Amino acid sequence: MSVPTVTLPSGDELPTVGLGTWDLDDDTVRESVRTALDGDYAHVDTAEGYHNEGGIGDVLADYDRDDLFLTSKVLPGNLSYGSVIQACERSLDRLGTDYLDLYLIHWPNPAISLRETLDAMETLHDRGKIRNVGVSNFSGYQLSNALHISDVPIAVNQIEFNPQFQRPDLVEYCQSEGVAVEAAAPLARTAVLGDDTVRELADDYDKTPAQIVLRWAVEKDIVVLPKSSSAAHIAENVDLFGWELAPEDHRRLDELDRKEPVYDTLTRDWSRDVYGIPE
Repeated sequence: MSVPTVTLPSGDELPTVGLGTWDLDDDTVRESVRTALDGDYAHVDTAEGYHNEGGIGDVLADYDRDDLFLTSKVLPGNLSYGSVIQACERSLDRLGTDYLDLYLIHWPNPAISLRETLDAMETLHDRGKIRNVGVSNFSGYQLSNALHISDVPIAVNQIEFNPQFQRPDLVEYCQSEGVAVEAAAPLARTAVLGDDTVRELADDYDKTPAQIVLRWAVEKDIVVLPKSSSAAHIAENVDLFGWELAPEDHRRLDELDRKEPVYDTLTRDWSRDVYGIPE
């Protein structure tokens, strides 16, 4: 099965399904990544804040790097010019690769100039260390600033997106500016899988609840990054093509929006490793 792709401003092709790796330790992530790459995946998403780049790098060594799309992210505590460069070099070393297909600002940090961060991203791009620049967890206002400042196109905004937290205005703005939207937590960290509508549709289509939710997102031209440590679920989560939801069923899922995030809340413990800003 060939996974469709989204064309980025650089001309690079971003597979519409990638393997998410948040909260997977080295041992678990090795198994998950190998299972994915032996199947139909060619897109892996990680971050320095996930503390599993080394485990992923162990697996990538056994595959043709040019066949893969690899993303990592820089912590908000490392967004000064020199720290971005150093963080990227460390990620490349752990991943065992000379370049990243996509490098994201993991979270905005209002204490550090966005222009300084994007200047560092441009340097990495000019040096061939990263092929595409993106952001993550940026609001429309923050993204508009990045688009205005950056000399390298902002290719992606990776945001929390799922049926209970749909953010249509932000999605529409990103797509209108040619910025691909990637769905982090596309299954709301499993919270939506027990929803009655989702389960009913899964029965109707003879699919898993996860497949119903992921297919709904893909039909909105959103790249999905489901995470799993189960070989069966990894295979199911990419089996989203060759079938589609009826328009009325797609609308039923649209109606599940409760504007309730599972992680992108206003109250954040910035000292946590995933943010990387010490107290």
